[in-house]
Amino acid sequence: MKLSVVMPVYNEATTIAEILQRVSAVPIEKEIVLVDDCSKDGTSEILQQQHIPNLKIITHEVNGGKGAAVQTALQHVTGDVIIIQDADLEYDPTDYFKLIAPIISGETQVVYGVRNLGTQKWYMALGNRFLTFLTDLLYGATLQDMETCYKTMAREVVKDMRLVCRRFDVEAELTAKILRRGYRIVEVPIRYTARHEQKKLSPLDGWPAVRTLIKYRFAKV
Repeated sequence: MKLSVVMPVYNEATTIAEILQRVSAVPIEKEIVLVDDCSKDGTSEILQQQHIPNLKIITHEVNGGKGAAVQTALQHVTGDVIIIQDADLEYDPTDYFKLIAPIISGETQVVYGVRNLGTQKWYMALGNRFLTFLTDLLYGATLQDMETCYKTMAREVVKDMRLVCRRFDVEAELTAKILRRGYRIVEVPIRYTARHEQKKLSPLDGWPAVRTLIKYRFAKV
């Protein structure tokens, strides 16, 4: 079993080297498919200095957003299982084993990591809970954390899935299309520490996610 770690990166000069080391240290066969989404803070130069096994670096000439970077990365994955990894230090790659276990056992083809949102600012946590509630209401699901970055999927789940959302609303689009296609999402608890400095996601990003959830409840997927 080979894992493909999809890593969208934009202006993460302070964390990129460490997160790559943490991902690389996880003792599992894997590739890291990293998309540098037109970083301007020195991230690109730091990436050129990294000597990480099985690291693929793809560069966007124009900043497109997290969704655009995920779309590019998915075109280059070769693993059996795919996991999305943010380039900051909020998530702990040692959780990979518990995330892939239900897929390896045949229990499911999709696993989400459930965060404890206690370290988030109250309004961010409220927004996350509302989007999860809306997902459950619209799609008849019982999710605890729709917005989690740690979305883990067997490759066949997304191999013919056309994603169009280019920014943070890709989280909602992925979830909507997974549920509409009849996949069961298993959730497992993960470690998570919210960062507050240089945080790119804002409360305003919740509105595109709401529109996306409503759209794909009825649109063809």
